[in-house]
Amino acid sequence: MFRLAARAASALALASALALTVTTPALADPPRQPAASDIAGVGAGVTETLFNQFSTDYNASLAAAGDTTSPRLYSWDSTGTPSQIVTKAGATPIVRPDRTDAGLAALNATTSGTVDFVRATRLPNANDLPGNLFVAFAKDAVSWAAPAGGNAPRNLSTHDLSNIYNCRVTNWKQIDPALPDATIVPVLAGRLFVDRWGVTGAPMESSEALLKAIAYPPAGTDGSSDRSCVRVVERGDQGWDALLHDPNAIVPYSVGRFVGQVYGGHSRPGDDPVILTVRGIDGIDPVSSADHALSLSFANTPYGRVLFNVVREADWYSTSATGGLRKVFGPSGWICKSPAAVAAIKSHGFRLLPYGGACGSTLHR
Repeated sequence: MFRLAARAASALALASALALTVTTPALADPPRQPAASDIAGVGAGVTETLFNQFSTDYNASLAAAGDTTSPRLYSWDSTGTPSQIVTKAGATPIVRPDRTDAGLAALNATTSGTVDFVRATRLPNANDLPGNLFVAFAKDAVSWAAPAGGNAPRNLSTHDLSNIYNCRVTNWKQIDPALPDATIVPVLAGRLFVDRWGVTGAPMESSEALLKAIAYPPAGTDGSSDRSCVRVVERGDQGWDALLHDPNAIVPYSVGRFVGQVYGGHSRPGDDPVILTVRGIDGIDPVSSADHALSLSFANTPYGRVLFNVVREADWYSTSATGGLRKVFGPSGWICKSPAAVAAIKSHGFRLLPYGGACGSTLHR
């Protein structure tokens, strides 16, 4: 195990070396109870700090323009207190959704009087309702992270990651004889159950995306091999859990979230990104050394993913006062066109569209 003093010193040195700047501070959760006519969202944790900034900047832009009637934009974090939230005045209380699928469940179980949009990190799938409209706005990628100064190499192949998470490779020397003789600790985040047959349950977004990219077989479908070596933490894309300080641990991590935390100054309570560093896959580094941004080359691999906001199609085309979603999320809306929104997307570590899809474009299942 790491010596904690050494790890703390390493973290402090890295943090001190980074020039972190933040624009107008963004608050977690709405700073006041949103009005019934406001636009309120829930969902994935990967983009929650970005949406807190969007909320701050968008509402400020309306105020600066003297607009007192347009709906304001608000976003609820995926975790926090209380666990049950009233998203806006008169809304049905809901359990705080903690990922894309939980947000979609809330969207589909309520009306625009409770939830207007869901922060999402995946494409539509067969389980989504036909009326769920996925609106693209940026791009992220998922890689793997490991403790700085630990035993993991700088790069693993997709084949390596598949072998590690399927427990076919359990020692670093099986990857490279030059690596230490030490047991690999593969970690996933979420509400998961692990036994010899594999992993089941509800993974957090980055863990789910990595498993999909390495074609992880469903539990019970990989013969008689023992796949119980995988360990589980509750939260992803943070690094605070003591298990992730093990020098042999690896864990899926949003590259954009990492860049935003470490280089954009958007770390939140519970984040500990300086303990972990994201690593390359198939010889491609996820973070560009030139500008400390998500690498375009890496974003265009199967590990890249488009980020969406999901709305009800009926609300999207509504012309009512509470149906102004296109003014915020559409191709000519504030997120896609505003210099403040563009700057926030970059600062939080994500890449701008278009490539692989234009900002404000929509998809169904």
